[in-house]
Amino acid sequence: MNKIIKNDKGFSLIEVVISLIITGVVTASILNVYITSHENYMIQDDITDIQQNARASIDELSRQIRLAGFDLPLGLNAIEAYDTNPDTIVLTYQNSGCDTYLSAPMPNASAELKCGTDISCFFDGQWIFIYDADSAKGEWFEITNVQAAAFHIQHNTMTLTRQYDVNALVFAMTEVKFYIDNTTEPAHPKLMIDVMGQTPQIYADNVYDLQFQYKLKNGMTVDEPPIAENIREVLIDLSARSNSPLIDDNANGDQDTYRERTYSTSVFLRNVGI
Repeated sequence: MNKIIKNDKGFSLIEVVISLIITGVVTASILNVYITSHENYMIQDDITDIQQNARASIDELSRQIRLAGFDLPLGLNAIEAYDTNPDTIVLTYQNSGCDTYLSAPMPNASAELKCGTDISCFFDGQWIFIYDADSAKGEWFEITNVQAAAFHIQHNTMTLTRQYDVNALVFAMTEVKFYIDNTTEPAHPKLMIDVMGQTPQIYADNVYDLQFQYKLKNGMTVDEPPIAENIREVLIDLSARSNSPLIDDNANGDQDTYRERTYSTSVFLRNVGI
């Protein structure tokens, strides 16, 4: 037994050190693979978010631009363009078929509207438009009460800017504005959608630039068309970026930079200049 014990020498210090070094190398390799995989996942996740935000924004802009001008009376602009860098666009159209006209002139600007057709499609709290084709003037107002049986529409909370004459048009219309909000949270700019009568809403996060150009019927391309009726095609450039700055740039103390993508498309108008 003594002989067996004396022959059991165990591990030397050098063997322990070598084993620790090997273990450290293997652990470091595994950790490096994990860190690389995690970084690649974060990069792909960032790119996916950018693509989703940009594509959803492009799709919605294209859909709304195609609707611009639908069933509008003559004299109303379907598109208002603002070359503000980032640009802003306002689109107007009818989409409900809900309309009527005044059967009697307004005695004053606060008087209720006496209509000549069924008004049951209108509702309290709705924002609608009144328009005088002869003067090419109109305005938005909010309905406070619809008296369907009497064909009367009231607007008690707001006085119109003028008295409208008989046959002035009254109709439900959609006016939607798209713009970039880069002041509320400068680190996280947003594409905003503002529908008349509603509170502006965030449509997509981390969209930082929006540029429009307008191809006219004479073939010219301009940043801000003088006459909306001359627009035949809208060219869109939309830029989105990652939610967080690049890790390497922050580590080096550089100014924040982001992963960025720009997407472009064009939309032919269906209801303008027909």
